Amino acid sequence: MSKWLLAAGILSLATTGIHLFAGGPEVHVPLLASSPSALLKTYVSLLWHATSAILLINSITLLFAAVNGRYRAPLAAAVIVQYLAYAVLFIGYGLAHLGSLSTTPQWAAFLLMAALAAIGVRSGKGSPSTVTA
Repeated sequence: MSKWLLAAGILSLATTGIHLFAGGPEVHVPLLASSPSALLKTYVSLLWHATSAILLINSITLLFAAVNGRYRAPLAAAVIVQYLAYAVLFIGYGLAHLGSLSTTPQWAAFLLMAALAAIGVRSGKGSPSTVTA
């Protein structure tokens, strides 16, 4: 078992929970209240829930990779790339549109999760590629 990937998976689950239970009232509900059309409200909800699904799937993927040496590297790599992309988006939009990273602190969580997962993959190199579930 990779404790690094386990930590990344647990942090990813926590991030999913924060997205759902704190982000919903803070972001999703106000967006729905301010949307002028049914079509825009539909897209806001679709994107919100798609993000929720992706976060949950990535969390499960990291947890599975933590206990499964055979598929550890490719599974973790897929999540690492996504989480690095999310970090770059939060950093870029935070700086470009808000002039600050403190308004969009999600970048830090995505960088941390990607780093933990990368350490987990690297620390597993050279070990037998066996299923240890």
